[in-house]
Amino acid sequence: MLEDKKIPIDTVSFSFEMLKQTEKEITKAPKDGCYIKGLFLEGCRWDHKKGCLAESRPKELFVSMPIIWLKPVQHRKPVLTGIFKCPVYKVLTRRGTLSTTGHSTNFVMFVELPSEDEERKWVKAGVALFTALKY
Repeated sequence: MLEDKKIPIDTVSFSFEMLKQTEKEITKAPKDGCYIKGLFLEGCRWDHKKGCLAESRPKELFVSMPIIWLKPVQHRKPVLTGIFKCPVYKVLTRRGTLSTTGHSTNFVMFVELPSEDEERKWVKAGVALFTALKY
């Protein structure tokens, strides 16, 4: 938990927790960070029992992600194993105009998703999260 004091922004990053609770079961905001819901996963699915990424089911293009708790952590050490650093995009087209930050204007952030498989498996499968689907 980050205390109510001034902290340099460049020392803060997020850790991620996939919640098992549904929106109806969550009655208040977290003390630190925020909950995000409504992300869609492409290229694999979320295994609710194991709490990690799993192979897609046949004919399943997109799946809804559980609620994710973004927890701010000061001086966080990066997680190197057991996760897939999943890109989050605004829309399905994975391209956009290059902004002054050096990132695409469609790119939002990376989310660390737990995985029993190596990261390269999910990279080859083109796994990504999206904030919106266009049908």
